[in-house]
Amino acid sequence: MIIAVFPGQGSQSPGFLAPWLELDGARERLERYSELAEVDLVAAGTEWDADRIRDTAVAQPLIVAASLLSYDALTRDGSRPTGVAGHSVGEIAALTAAGVIDADDAIRLVGLRGRAMADAATGEQTGMSAVLGGDQDAVVARLTELDLTPANYNGGGQIVAAGALDALAALAAEPVRATRVVPLQVAGAFHTRYMAPAVEALDVAAAAVPARDAALTLWSNRDGAVVADGRDALDRLVAQVASPVRWDLCMGSFAERGVTGIIELAPAGTLVGLAKRALRGIPSVAVKTPDDLVAASALISGGAA
Repeated sequence: MIIAVFPGQGSQSPGFLAPWLELDGARERLERYSELAEVDLVAAGTEWDADRIRDTAVAQPLIVAASLLSYDALTRDGSRPTGVAGHSVGEIAALTAAGVIDADDAIRLVGLRGRAMADAATGEQTGMSAVLGGDQDAVVARLTELDLTPANYNGGGQIVAAGALDALAALAAEPVRATRVVPLQVAGAFHTRYMAPAVEALDVAAAAVPARDAALTLWSNRDGAVVADGRDALDRLVAQVASPVRWDLCMGSFAERGVTGIIELAPAGTLVGLAKRALRGIPSVAVKTPDDLVAASALISGGAA
């Protein structure tokens, strides 16, 4: 089983979309996506600096648009993976690849999601920090003590803590034994109770989006479960805005299902890196530019990555 995975916020970098716009029809598609998302995605992906594309309202549609462009390029010849999963906002791209929602609906939804989460983040001074290494139970206990939320269980010895900035500062000042705390350049405490207003806004919009049953094996961030019912998958995606991302459980489920290869779509690198630590020995390809499509296609067809 070869699966495609789609990255989340923070995977973007200045200018990363430039080589993709050289593909036939890519610029026109991205211009249409820009109108739907209410963001100039062409400029964001080719000209804007790191600070501008870090804005949640920009980063989220930019990442999903890039994932859809690269996935379409990969599958243009008719070859497809047998399963898909997305990390955080990457779940919107995964649902699209699985045929649960249309691409245009996906871009409208992610544009709204980015704006709603950016608005929710202005309510209080919050942030996120990666906690690397250490014992997971000890890390979670320390976060609970500080009223922080383990927002992302990324596997491979990485948990992302989210909450009030003073609590994150206390965590960094007195880290759990054998851990390293790295502040993340994000605008708020995503996947926590602070995002409740965004869930409400997204729920209304998602209710109007037609949902079909998944045509590919589709994993959910909520608990690593395979979800076939399209409406259930969309409901999970909405609720997950204010609940932890369980990518560790997704990777565990990949192993249980006998996944034999992983392809990460643009802007790629993060999820393949996690897989190399947690799913050792499984071939993977990070599709960062169109040049990487040959290796990804070879992995799907049974060739070497």
